[in-house]
Amino acid sequence: MFEGAAGVLTGERSLGGGGGGGGRGGDIDAGRAGTAVKRRSAARRGPADPVKTLLHRHRDLCERAVDPLEIAAGLEAHGVTDRTAARFRHRDVFSLAEEMYVRVPRDSDAPPPPARPVPGGLAAPADRVRADWALRTLLPGVLCGLALAGLHLAHGRARLPVAAVGVLAVAFGVRVALRRGPLSTPPSPHAGRPAGRTRMSTWWLFGYSLLGDGLLGAVLSGGPDALPNGTADGPWPLTAAPVLALTLACSPAAWSAHLFATHARRRLADSRGLEEFAAAVRPLLFGAFALFLCVLTALAALSGAVLHEPAAHPGTLALGALLLLSRLLTVHHLPHPAALALAAAAATETLAPALVLIGRLPGCAFLATPVEALVDAWGTGSVPALACAAAAVALLIHASRALTRASAHAPTGEQT
Repeated sequence: MFEGAAGVLTGERSLGGGGGGGGRGGDIDAGRAGTAVKRRSAARRGPADPVKTLLHRHRDLCERAVDPLEIAAGLEAHGVTDRTAARFRHRDVFSLAEEMYVRVPRDSDAPPPPARPVPGGLAAPADRVRADWALRTLLPGVLCGLALAGLHLAHGRARLPVAAVGVLAVAFGVRVALRRGPLSTPPSPHAGRPAGRTRMSTWWLFGYSLLGDGLLGAVLSGGPDALPNGTADGPWPLTAAPVLALTLACSPAAWSAHLFATHARRRLADSRGLEEFAAAVRPLLFGAFALFLCVLTALAALSGAVLHEPAAHPGTLALGALLLLSRLLTVHHLPHPAALALAAAAATETLAPALVLIGRLPGCAFLATPVEALVDAWGTGSVPALACAAAAVALLIHASRALTRASAHAPTGEQT
């Protein structure tokens, strides 16, 4: 019996590593090995709480956000992608944003923040706000129609003051239409210079659509010999149908922007990844754009029939497409590409009659050859049509990438 007990004790000691000293040494070695394994595992995983670092970096964004979607849009604007979210142990940016939103401490007794309107007029009460901006967008077309009617009824020297009052009235109507609603721009401290360039280029394009074709035709025929008299058969013909169609198109432009913004916001709430959101929003953009062009085509035909002028569909559609895309980009926090495209189109239209005039100088006739060939082939309306169409295509390509990002649909505090 004693031999058996001794054998048991001996076996236990041998399993323990040989006596008390050997046991402590084995425990120390095992502890060191475990620590090394933990360090290697931590090195592979990164910090114990990687989201905490991201929370500290974007704390202001998380504290201001009214929902996880706003955090997701802000993260994407800072370059965080689904692949980046995987390093923070999340499948996509939306999942990461949800955790960040939950982990930011908030005062449970504080009243909930007021619902922020998004581009499109989704503010309560929705019906009243929608009726407000819907009526405002009708004002430019109504004032333009009244101005053209007054210009038609006026004679002689009375035409000049009537035209001046009409221009001011239309400018006022456009400004009122863009103050509120889906076409209103969000407040930004850095939007001053792009907004000024956009405004100047837009009015130049409107002016060229009214007088540019007549000026170019007069220059090519050796003139102009006199100032415009406000008629379609004068020495400097006036083409009012495109301007009337474009001012009437303010309302369908606002509705197209409203539909795009609201449906994109819904896709943002339903999507579980940035790529999924972009794939869902891109058809919405093209659909809203096509809808606006269809309505503008009908308005151009109607305006031409009422004013007994050619509808000038290519130039009117190209300018309308350019103006809509530039406004969509501006509304969704991207004013610089819009300002650049509008300025390029305005500069091209200005260059056409300038090249013809410079071509009259000795040895410079070759400068006018491209413009003359273009006009001989497709008429004076081809110059603004090509200029605006090229700028609109460039903006459409850019918008298909920029407006399908979640950051472009982040809620802002503007009033709609």
